[in-house]
Amino acid sequence: LAVKDPTAVERANLLNMAKLSIKGLIESALSFGRTLDSDYPPLQQFFVVMEHCLKHGLKVRKSFLSCNKTIWGPLELVEKLYPEAEEIAASVRDLPGLKTPLGRARAWLRLALMQKKMADYLRCLIIQRDLLSEFYEYHALMMEEEGAVIVGLLVGLNVIDANLCVKGEDLDSQVGVIDFSVYLKSDDDTGGKERNVQIAAILDQKNYVEELNRQLNSTVSSLHARVDSLEKSNTKLIEELAIAKNNIIKLQEENHQLRSENTLILMKTQHHLEVSKVDVEAELQTYKHSRQGLDEMYTEARRQLREEAQLRQDMENELVVQVSMKHEIELAMKLLEKDIHEKQDTLIGLRQQLDEVKAINVEMYQKLQVSEDAMKEKNEIISRLEDKTNQINATMKQLEQRLQQAEKAQMEAEAEDEKLKQEYVNKSESLQNEFSQKEKQLRQLETDLKIEKEWRQTLEDDLQKEKETVSHLRTETQEIVNLKKEFLELQEKNKQLKSICEDQEAALQELATKLSESKLKIEDIKEANKALQGQVWLKDKEATHCKLCEKEFSLSKRKHHCRNCGEIFCNACSDNELPLPSSPKPVRVCDSCHAILIQRCSSNVP
Repeated sequence: LAVKDPTAVERANLLNMAKLSIKGLIESALSFGRTLDSDYPPLQQFFVVMEHCLKHGLKVRKSFLSCNKTIWGPLELVEKLYPEAEEIAASVRDLPGLKTPLGRARAWLRLALMQKKMADYLRCLIIQRDLLSEFYEYHALMMEEEGAVIVGLLVGLNVIDANLCVKGEDLDSQVGVIDFSVYLKSDDDTGGKERNVQIAAILDQKNYVEELNRQLNSTVSSLHARVDSLEKSNTKLIEELAIAKNNIIKLQEENHQLRSENTLILMKTQHHLEVSKVDVEAELQTYKHSRQGLDEMYTEARRQLREEAQLRQDMENELVVQVSMKHEIELAMKLLEKDIHEKQDTLIGLRQQLDEVKAINVEMYQKLQVSEDAMKEKNEIISRLEDKTNQINATMKQLEQRLQQAEKAQMEAEAEDEKLKQEYVNKSESLQNEFSQKEKQLRQLETDLKIEKEWRQTLEDDLQKEKETVSHLRTETQEIVNLKKEFLELQEKNKQLKSICEDQEAALQELATKLSESKLKIEDIKEANKALQGQVWLKDKEATHCKLCEKEFSLSKRKHHCRNCGEIFCNACSDNELPLPSSPKPVRVCDSCHAILIQRCSSNVP
């Protein structure tokens, strides 16, 4: 014969005892018909059997004084695995009469039975076998299949209602001995089968009612949560609508202010443009008159230049042909000097007129800059108006989206309410009262949605009005653009006039340079004639020493001859220099008569 494993035999015996105790407890509780007390014998035997089942295969924890073998360690794990067991663990630790871990474990089992959650707690322990291996051997009942069977049997104890007093009971010193006489069969058991069938039907009805209550409680809690969420969403929508209304009022006020500012700016710009047009016309007239005067002066100057050129040619011919006609030349030179003085006077007048024209051009340029700044400010204001209109459109789109979301939420809530009405019409009267309250809330929501739709219509009307204002502003901007084009055309005309004025100034400058050159040439001719009247050049051999320093001439000390007095000086003594407009370099001047000195060359020619 094969030898059986003693641990397996122990597990089988404990499983059978658990079956008998649970079955006897249920049958006796149903026949008893009331809530069970702690003095009820089958209930005490049940707790003894559960202690033996939990102690099977428990590891011994050694300490310095003794060896501990308690079931409180694995039961403490339930607190970590199942959050609802925290209340039981806390209440067991707070009991004043308990001193040993075994007493705490017994109190824990009694509280779990009263909560009707003993099967759930032990199922969490059996699932986590890696944690149970710290407390139980591998062959323990809780580590094998028998533990799962016992947990399944414990589910039937949810039928029992127990009212146990744990606080005053001495759980530390109880002796856990199983009374097998309770579980022996008797002849009276055969006659009570019909009664057991009736009890089983009553138990089934009780379980059905409890499950219905649980489902109703869960549905009521979910409905409360939905109602709260709907109320929160409704309050949020109301707040957002109030904020949107305030924003719309602010935007309308800003729009009115911008319109008033735009009208003021348009009036100012029109006034400035009219004033600038009048000024430009007056300046054009003055410029035309000044241009006529300048043309006349230019023709006279050209005629005088031609006359002077002819006189110069005549003078040159007379100088080449006849030297004896000096007196007539001097008379002609005097006449030329008078003409030159008159020309200088005319040139001074022309320069004054040119300065006046330049000042007028500067004023015109300043006015153009002022008008350009005004146009820039107008363009900036128009860009700001466009940005604000875009912002208004964006906010309106956001409001429309939010209204659509609210309508969708309302439709979903209505659909859910209709489904709930169809499903729970035949249920309790308490739910009907709650449905009536919800219908009232839905009516309030419908009224709120109607109000929101009216607000939406008002907002759409405001949008249309703002679009009309935007179109009006666009037309005004087009008018401003046209004014800008006219202003640019005036600028081009001004540039053309400036170019013409610059050309005329350049022509006058050329005339002035030619007159100054002719005057200098005439003066040179005069000085040459004076020098030729009574002076004679000295020969190089005779002029050997400077008359001032009386030193010999050399390469470093060159000879310089005075046209007027005929004296000869060296370059060291003749340091006086005078700038002339006709020559790029300054000219040396005689110390005695302040006439121009000429450097002599070897050929005795100046």
